[in-house]
Amino acid sequence: MQPDDLTRMGGSLVQHGPLNGRAYLMHLDPRDCPRIISRLERLAEDNGYTKIFAKVPDSAQEDFKAAEYRVEAVVPGFFNGNEDGLFMGRYLADWRKTPADVETLEDVLDTARSKAAPGPRTASSRPNLPTGWELRRLGRRHTPDMAALYAEVFRSYPFPIHDPAYLRETMESHVRYYGAFTAGRLVALCSAELDTSGGSAEMTDFATVPEFRGLGLARHLLQAMEQDLRSNNDALGLSTLFTIARAASYGMNITFARAGYAYAGTLPNNTNIAGGLESMNVWHRPLDRSAPRRDA
Repeated sequence: MQPDDLTRMGGSLVQHGPLNGRAYLMHLDPRDCPRIISRLERLAEDNGYTKIFAKVPDSAQEDFKAAEYRVEAVVPGFFNGNEDGLFMGRYLADWRKTPADVETLEDVLDTARSKAAPGPRTASSRPNLPTGWELRRLGRRHTPDMAALYAEVFRSYPFPIHDPAYLRETMESHVRYYGAFTAGRLVALCSAELDTSGGSAEMTDFATVPEFRGLGLARHLLQAMEQDLRSNNDALGLSTLFTIARAASYGMNITFARAGYAYAGTLPNNTNIAGGLESMNVWHRPLDRSAPRRDA
């Protein structure tokens, strides 16, 4: 099945399609509110989607609540450190409101929280990269290997990361990709999707080939991304780092909890990844390590 489409509604950006069975308001132009709410509903109804998912500033909360959206996650200071960001959902089918594997998701979250870092990490507290490994920021020449790795790891994905052309396009606009190499071979990677106008970066697209799992490569890549963003933040102007992680993944949720990220909420049956719809957990942290965390 083809990845979902990206389209503009006024100045706002919407992803939608049958893969995820949803309309996703990725970026809200305040000038489009509240009329975009009825446009999203028509889009969903016309295409038989069962969920509308919206990432919006707190100032738009009441308009969306009035249209039967519910708040599923809250990230304090998401927008330029000044305004909270809300992840809101409206359901057009009852089955999609509640995950089928609630007990598993609760255990994943409890386990991750139990392993959370008690305070900011110092250089001496960070584990060393295994001998013979190298972390690099990736460029255009890496995109064929990146696409092949993503295709090997994910049977489905909400964005066309299996396409080298897509990776090159996003790399040249707003996404930084990072990889882990051993003996010159790319075996793990991830990305930081930048929203410099809103002051946030999504830490996402983590993938490791099966034979190299269990080495903590995602943790090392996350640290490398954070370090790169922090060292370039005078130009980028970021205030918040966040992720939307698979809620059933012990490894990814533990990785972010250990890295000092706070839990913001769960998005039920939200994303088609690895062959089926999955619920997702939102985690966040301020890019400035001195700022306090606020866990939902």
